[in-house]
Amino acid sequence: MFLDPTFVLLIPAIILAIWAQNKVNSSFSRYSKVKSSFGMTGSELARHLLDSAGLYNIKIENIKGKLTDHYDPKKKVVRLSESTRNNLSVAALGVVAHEIGHVIQDKKNYTPLVIRNAFAPVANIGSGLSWIIFIIGFLFWSPILVRLGIILFSLVVLFTLITLPVEYNASNLAKRMLTRLGMPKKEVVAVNNVLSAAALTYVASTLMAALQLMRMIFLSGFIGGDS
Repeated sequence: MFLDPTFVLLIPAIILAIWAQNKVNSSFSRYSKVKSSFGMTGSELARHLLDSAGLYNIKIENIKGKLTDHYDPKKKVVRLSESTRNNLSVAALGVVAHEIGHVIQDKKNYTPLVIRNAFAPVANIGSGLSWIIFIIGFLFWSPILVRLGIILFSLVVLFTLITLPVEYNASNLAKRMLTRLGMPKKEVVAVNNVLSAAALTYVASTLMAALQLMRMIFLSGFIGGDS
């Protein structure tokens, strides 16, 4: 099963994922060498943007790794990575502003974000169990388990689809905030390049999930036809 011909369905997504990740790394590396005219580090920008929006209760914490930045809506914390928090570059400020964009979404109860946050636990269950149930069903020739695995993985696909507007909107908010703050157009263009590259990784994840679902449905035909 693991070497079945349906694996070729995943090739477009694999190629896109590799290309997107390389683009993110190259874009961030390139614009990490361009110091922003703001003269602020990532953590300083984050605090400034949060305070400007009246979000004094949102904390800023450090997190290890490169580009592991994220906003935790449950704990109301923005976590900045080693590659952005003390960085003065255009690339770092763009990534930080994107995470503050998520905070703004949370404040305004941005519908796609509300749906994604509510859907996340269900998607996590689907991600962890779908293939296990599907493979067990396939091995023991159980159409019911195979279909259950497909249904659970469908939740994962739905979650990735919901994530796309959330990420693109956060990037748009980031660019608007930086523009209002007075960032020169040339630097905003650089931020856009970095965030657009990052968005491609989410597109690649969505495509991968969708093609995996197609693969599962195709494989289920071998059992469904005899049920």
